[in-house]
Amino acid sequence: MRLSVLQENLAKGLSIVGRAVSARSTLPVLSNILLSTDESRLKLAATNLEVGVSCWLGAQVADDGAITLPARLLTDWVNSMPLEKIDMEMVVRTMSINLKCARFESNIKGIDASEFPLIPTADGENPLGLPAATLRKIIDQVAFAAADAKDTSRPSLTGVLTRFEGDRLTLAATDGYRLSVRRTVLPTPAPVDLSIIVPARSLQEVSRIGGEADADKPLEIAVAEGRNQILFRMTGKGEGERGAFHQVDLVSQLIDAKFPDFNAIIPKSYTTRTVLDTAALLRALRVASLFARDASDRVMVAITPGSETVPGQVTLKATSAEAGDNVSEVDALVEGNPLEIAFNARYLIDVLSVIDTSQVVLETTRPDRPGVFRPVGAGPEEFTHVIMPMQLNR
Repeated sequence: MRLSVLQENLAKGLSIVGRAVSARSTLPVLSNILLSTDESRLKLAATNLEVGVSCWLGAQVADDGAITLPARLLTDWVNSMPLEKIDMEMVVRTMSINLKCARFESNIKGIDASEFPLIPTADGENPLGLPAATLRKIIDQVAFAAADAKDTSRPSLTGVLTRFEGDRLTLAATDGYRLSVRRTVLPTPAPVDLSIIVPARSLQEVSRIGGEADADKPLEIAVAEGRNQILFRMTGKGEGERGAFHQVDLVSQLIDAKFPDFNAIIPKSYTTRTVLDTAALLRALRVASLFARDASDRVMVAITPGSETVPGQVTLKATSAEAGDNVSEVDALVEGNPLEIAFNARYLIDVLSVIDTSQVVLETTRPDRPGVFRPVGAGPEEFTHVIMPMQLNR
């Protein structure tokens, strides 16, 4: 293998596939990144056997070949180089790569590419196309609500329910304390209706990589025929862009478990409806959270209806035995009964951070019942977020 590639393009490609490198594995090759030539392009690939990422970069290929190199050493070396061309040549006898950039030259030992696991691609599947910005948005509004991936006792909650029904796509995630549901319309109907559970971390990687993709080209989604893997294909910004990639494929194993009936969790009615300025509430919560850290992040939310002359109000209270206390007030349009309820401040900040409308609605019933957040202007078929209350600290 002998080729040349721009330093910034190689650095970008390594940052894309690097998250899929196995941090701890009994197989040494899983700590490596595969470098191979593919139709006059340089292909980088990494996998931890749960997620596999392949990235194609523009390169000047003189001789074809393939090798795997230690991910950390290669990435650190490339990131240390100046913004110039990197020449790479494989030395078969020593199973290593000779790298030259400007006045730097190094040799990195690798492992034979034949030992690297095969990563499936989306070729041959029947993909659905969705604008990259749309998919990133709905992932960001849902995936954060999933349980930690280390929670092996509840595998279904570490993933995101992904449901295709005709021309509707629904994503839902919950960790048992909060629930996030987002629905959107597909440009073309799905070939078949199906429900799968995708690891939340895999979708978050899709969102991260999608931010670098060409916004004018669709992000393709395909479910493998055996329905045990999902494949995402993202198209880069093309030739001439420094730090750009041509294409990225991400393949993820699916979670084989039963997702809870999330519709049963969403309250069907409310007694108090509160409309607030999203930015003002978020700012007040960030201040309150400073004093809620020592109290399990508990923030007291007192909702007071207004009158013809006095606007409604939401008062946030947080108390710390060591740090002190804080009271913040936010004007609101309140319909219904006054109410005092406690929420986890971090959960509130998380959902408000992914709501992009200027106003947000909070629907409540009782202090011991969940609160429902919706963006103003978005109906229940768009974005719904449910948060379980905390015990009132009186």
